[in-house]
Amino acid sequence: MRNMIIASTSTIHGSGFLEYLLPEITESCKQKKINEILFIPYARPGGISHDTYTDRVAQALKNYDIKVKGIHSYDDPINAIENANAIYTGGGNTFQLVKMLHDLELMAPLRKAIYNGVLYIGTSAGSNICGLNMRTTNDMPVVQPSSFKTTGAVGYNINPHYLDPIVGDTHMGETREQRIAEFHIYNHIPVIGLREASYIKVQGKEELLKGPHTARIFQKDLKPIEVASGYDFAQLVE
Repeated sequence: MRNMIIASTSTIHGSGFLEYLLPEITESCKQKKINEILFIPYARPGGISHDTYTDRVAQALKNYDIKVKGIHSYDDPINAIENANAIYTGGGNTFQLVKMLHDLELMAPLRKAIYNGVLYIGTSAGSNICGLNMRTTNDMPVVQPSSFKTTGAVGYNINPHYLDPIVGDTHMGETREQRIAEFHIYNHIPVIGLREASYIKVQGKEELLKGPHTARIFQKDLKPIEVASGYDFAQLVE
């Protein structure tokens, strides 16, 4: 049974790292009697080291008696995933994250762990890899993965940090909505525009929107729709 927290971001304006997600994370850990999380730091936001990134997560959870260990510190990362009770994949650059997961042959074990019921937490790039592929990421292709395929733990793609068009803005670049429309010229996969402070709580067959904002659903040849907190995204792929 899947048990996932798929969040747009790790940090919202005016809040500390992971602060807004801590109630959800800690309650999920308490229910499963989890006291250690395996952290996947490969997305490396700003190019920070794996150790520095792992320490950032450890500091956020230290007051909750939850230990954090980076997957990079294991000699056998596949075994680390297979034996984890909880896995958190942090944000950063999705191309770098996906490249590392494919290079180390971790994508399939990660998918298997999720479907075996391991608590999975993803933020930003870590949420991108929950979808069918990474083609709706906002990141620059700083490296080239061997494949854009991701875990397919949910039957659609995620667009974290979704931004609405700004009325009267003079910027001439594409809006997020236009870029997703371009994606749908070539792909049929639904895309969820997930705004900051919003997340998807997956438990078994339920995939419920949580947080203070609506989310925007994009489907090929259909007008985008807004859905409120509590909406079950599982119905998109029934």
